[in-house]
Amino acid sequence: QVQLVESGGGLVQPGGSLRLSCAASGSISSVTSMAWYRQAPGKQRELVAHITMSGRHYYEDFVKGRFTISRDNAKNTVYLQMSNLRPEDTAVYYCNLHTIVKSYWGQGTQVTVSS
Repeated sequence: QVQLVESGGGLVQPGGSLRLSCAASGSISSVTSMAWYRQAPGKQRELVAHITMSGRHYYEDFVKGRFTISRDNAKNTVYLQMSNLRPEDTAVYYCNLHTIVKSYWGQGTQVTVSS
């Protein structure tokens, strides 16, 4: 069993920054990548960024240049540094851990960008 616990969400003004963390624990093996998704009210969940175990990363266009995904293998933790936040970034952010067998999700952390 794998558990993912996100933290770091909150309320921030436009232009501000937040850093999300996702700590994985449990029977972790054959991990291929970790990722951040988000879901805004009334919208489908969408990929934000992902990072492979070798460190290669991918970003959706709407966060390129503003968000940075990173990983600490020793701590089984993935981070999302978010800068220059916009009101349209408001959403619940979910951590995802993908293995060759199964995909796991965290409970989500709310990010609200508002003045």
